[in-house]
Amino acid sequence: MANAARMPLIDALKGVASQIILLHHLALYGPLSLAVAAAFPDLAEWLVDYGRMAVQVFLVIGGFLAARSLSPTGGALADNPLPLIGRRYLRLVLPFVAAISLAVATSVLADLWLDDPAIPELATPGQWLAHALLLHGVLGSESLSAGVWYVAIDFQLFALLALLLWLGRTATLAWLAAFGLATVSLFWFNRDSSLDNWAIYFFGAYGLGAAAWWASTRRGTLGWLLLAAAVAATALLVDFRPRIAIALATAMLLGFVRLSGWREQWPGSRITDFLGRISYSVFLIHFPVLLLINALFAAHPADDPAAVAWWMLFTWVSCLYAGLVFHRWIELPAGKWRLPASRRVRGGRGSNPALPD
Repeated sequence: MANAARMPLIDALKGVASQIILLHHLALYGPLSLAVAAAFPDLAEWLVDYGRMAVQVFLVIGGFLAARSLSPTGGALADNPLPLIGRRYLRLVLPFVAAISLAVATSVLADLWLDDPAIPELATPGQWLAHALLLHGVLGSESLSAGVWYVAIDFQLFALLALLLWLGRTATLAWLAAFGLATVSLFWFNRDSSLDNWAIYFFGAYGLGAAAWWASTRRGTLGWLLLAAAVAATALLVDFRPRIAIALATAMLLGFVRLSGWREQWPGSRITDFLGRISYSVFLIHFPVLLLINALFAAHPADDPAAVAWWMLFTWVSCLYAGLVFHRWIELPAGKWRLPASRRVRGGRGSNPALPD
């Protein structure tokens, strides 16, 4: 994506959300998490119970950027969406496969020094293949790394939105299909946890992000954004879910900032730009780093709050550095791979904008 097309707000949201998820996993896995719970019980409890909800920010941003990429002005996809879906798969899966391969190797090493349920069992070829095909969730395969369910869900959501925009055939029908499924998800699918390996469970948050983009285009109006807010608010009245409240707040923030023209005035920051840029790499690589540091911590345990705080800081910095290295040497080169693809967008620009971050 060209720098001119970036929104500093999105980098800030991704950067902050990725750090919360990182700290959530730090408080969840290994002997270091037990030390954190003993030294800082309130913080550990909050991270374990609520840290995972930061993923809602990524779901909304994913829908927002997917709508910008697939249908910049709310039109329908004119051509076969499969090349776009294939391109999205490559962009996600190439660094993902590298990361889970590192996680498998790290798990073998950590298992030599650490006896902990956080360490996955030795991966089988079928298990590895299920991850590479992003089918590990729907097949019930044991995860090879923390949070890998999200990569599969992100791919499902993008593919589902692309297919809905293509099947709609006209701008009105495409919009109704996408917003209609988001509404059904908010009121029904998202209330059934047995569906959490499928895109329909998360499509409410994703659809709110897409609606925020379309409502903030030149052809959009404040009324469409308020309609999306009203639907989500009603779903919360029926069944209040903090995760949906976070998704609604994120979508409204993105929509209002772009609709008001504040996008160009939103203050950028090198720190948030950096954290947002490497967020996917940090997400992919942080679990192997956590395993290694937990093995090191098990050999040199500490219970003093100051010492535990230093271990937390060391872990956090190590994960960021590993994410930076992974971003530079794995994610960026893998992002240059392309599949031949072309499409036209009815009511759109007809160009081939970059895929979402």
